[in-house]
Amino acid sequence: MVTFLLRSAIAVLSFCLIVLPVQAARDTDSYDGNIFALYAGNGSLVPPAVSLAESQAAGRTSVIVYYLDDSSTSKTFSGAVSELQRVWGNSVDLLPLTTDALQGRSTSDPSDPAHYWKGTIPQVVVLDGAGKLHLDADGQVPLEIINAAVSEATGLPAPTQGSISMSFNELNTEVISR
Repeated sequence: MVTFLLRSAIAVLSFCLIVLPVQAARDTDSYDGNIFALYAGNGSLVPPAVSLAESQAAGRTSVIVYYLDDSSTSKTFSGAVSELQRVWGNSVDLLPLTTDALQGRSTSDPSDPAHYWKGTIPQVVVLDGAGKLHLDADGQVPLEIINAAVSEATGLPAPTQGSISMSFNELNTEVISR
């Protein structure tokens, strides 16, 4: 009886240890989890530390990035969002917002993120501390354009280097593929 139980336990453990490989693909519209952790190496971006209403009430520059976790264009753009945090740090409030909650909503309240969303992803909106719109662009917006708008909104000089540093996963993929 003891050997039967031992063999059964070993069989159950063997089945539990067989794990299928997990695949995340940046170029597909599949849900892989938090795109900022997976593709930008920066899971700290979401959820945002403050809301748009809190940012505007504090008179701070807000950079809103609308995205979807299951969109290949958002996955590709996630590295640029991480780079914005690296470059601007605490000088701005970076608000990456998934558009799931905004679907079908419209509002005239400028402190509500739904007010600025045009229904496209990714979309970048830059507002200064007074709520003035400095940028509203969609698609793969170049960092130089976003940085220029943030510089105009904050009054701080734009960074001189416009390149994106590779995330760990991109670097790892490049090393493996060579």
